Amino acid sequence: MSSILTNVGAMAALQSINTTARNLVQTQARISSGLRVETAKDDSSTWAIATAMRGDVSGFKAISDNLALSTSTVGVASNGAETINDLLTQIKGKVVQANGTGVDTAKIQSDVDQLIQQIDSVANAAEFNGLNFIKATPDSASLLASMDRSGGSLAVKTIDVTGSDLTSTGLGIGSLDVTSATALSDVETAIGTATAAAAQFGSVQNRLSIQSDFVKSLTDALTTGVGSLVDANMEEESARLSALQVQQQLGVQSLSIANSTPQSILSLFR
Repeated sequence: MSSILTNVGAMAALQSINTTARNLVQTQARISSGLRVETAKDDSSTWAIATAMRGDVSGFKAISDNLALSTSTVGVASNGAETINDLLTQIKGKVVQANGTGVDTAKIQSDVDQLIQQIDSVANAAEFNGLNFIKATPDSASLLASMDRSGGSLAVKTIDVTGSDLTSTGLGIGSLDVTSATALSDVETAIGTATAAAAQFGSVQNRLSIQSDFVKSLTDALTTGVGSLVDANMEEESARLSALQVQQQLGVQSLSIANSTPQSILSLFR
C-alpha cells in the first residue's frame, strides 16, 4: 500500500543516516584524540582500570625522581666516607712512621693534626638535600623506594639509611698522639668504622640503583598496558572512517529515493 502520509522507506533511510552520523562522530573523536576509550561512557570498566593504572604511573614517576635524589644524597655520604677512609689510611702511615728511629715526631704530629682537621671538614661538608649521614649526630632516613598495591590498598615502601659519626671525635682520634702506645690501634679502629660506614652506603647506593631501574621498567610496562587498553587502532579507524563516509553517502541517496516515491502516486490520478 502506498501512502503520502507515512513514508516507511524515508523513515528507515533517516534512521540509517542518524546511526551512521553517530558512528562518524565517534570515529572522528577517536582519530582526533588517539584514544578508543577517552571517557567513562566509552567503556566504563576499561576506563576505570586505565585511570587507576595512570595514577600508578604518575606515582612511580614521582618515586623515580625521588630515587634519583636519594641516590645523590647517599652518594655524597659514600664519597665522604671513602675520602675519610683514605685520610685515615694516611694517618696510619704517619703513626707507623712515628715509631721509627730518628724521626721528627713533632713534624709527623703536625701532619696528622692537619689530616684530622680535614676529616672533620669532609664530614661536615658531606651534606646533600638537607641530609648529612656522616657528621656528628648524623642523620638517618627512610628513603621512598616504591609503592605496593595489594588487595586494593596502596602502601609506600622505603629503604632505611643509618648514619655514622665519622668526625674525628666520633672515630675516637680527636686528640690522637702519634707517640702514644694505643695510637695505631685507635687509628685501626677508626678505619674499621669508616670502612663499615662506606660499605653500608655503597650497599644502599646499589640497592637504590637497582630499584630505580626496576621502577623505570615498571613505569614503561604500565604505560604500555594503559595504551593497549585505551589507545585507538589508527589503521582500523581509518578504514572505519572510509566505510562510514560511503554509508553516509548511500544513506543520503536512499533517503532521496524514498522521498521521491510519493511523487509516483500522482500517476494514479491522471
